[in-house]
Amino acid sequence: MMEHRGYVGRVEYDDDAGVFCGEVLNLRDVITFEGRTVAELRKAFRDSVDDYLEFCATRGESPEKPYSGRFVVRIDTELHKVISTRARLAGKSLNVWVRDVLRESVGRSGGRPPEGRRT
Repeated sequence: MMEHRGYVGRVEYDDDAGVFCGEVLNLRDVITFEGRTVAELRKAFRDSVDDYLEFCATRGESPEKPYSGRFVVRIDTELHKVISTRARLAGKSLNVWVRDVLRESVGRSGGRPPEGRRT
């Protein structure tokens, strides 16, 4: 995984072509990049993101933001009832409770630890 200006790239190696191929993941627009070495790949990734941002600016359009901080999850009614009850018992809104549970889960799996906690 690579990151530049909040945009995340995924990389694979194409053995037939002998190049690393990458794609920016967190956009609906398609941004790809490639390189024969890690240094070339990193530069191509940064250049591709920068070109995308420059292209948007030239057209007077706002670039797609990598993440808005909002997402919708569809769950069954019984699970909705259970987590809503747990949130209320914890004295939290459903959004805050779900956020906290997700942060804790990511912290345990090696991702960014929850705010206020260091690993």
